Amino acid sequence: MSPEGSSLLFQAVPAALKLSVQDKRVLRQFTKQVEQQVTGGRTFCCLLTSDRELQRMNREFLQHDFPTDVLSFPAASANGTIGELAISTERAAAQAAEFGHTLLDELRILMLHGVLHLTGMDHERDRGEMAREERKWRMQLGLPNSLIARTRQ
Repeated sequence: MSPEGSSLLFQAVPAALKLSVQDKRVLRQFTKQVEQQVTGGRTFCCLLTSDRELQRMNREFLQHDFPTDVLSFPAASANGTIGELAISTERAAAQAAEFGHTLLDELRILMLHGVLHLTGMDHERDRGEMAREERKWRMQLGLPNSLIARTRQ
């Protein structure tokens, strides 16, 4: 494990969604918790940003010209890090309102979902394995319904 651990970056977060110092502290602690419990000590970087930036990244890297809630970019080599995530704070805020929980909870749900993708899981092909794993971690981490569970309702 790197001495610095995983990182959480805030870039181009829309003014209406600026997170408080306490919110950022909670998210950084959650990042450490995910690193310790979910990834087995392997680090990752998580960028919290805007819909516009997620759309740009989605278009550039995946050839999909629309914003999305979370993108996962697994590391090309096994040098201790599992990769990088990007999360749209705008999309997270809309989903939090839709599902009746806080923005912080939605950001944590999206981070967990993205990290599971970084570990090699793929809910589109794994016959429910990622959904079961996400449900297990969601319960252990005290989070509301997972991203996968919501899409199956």
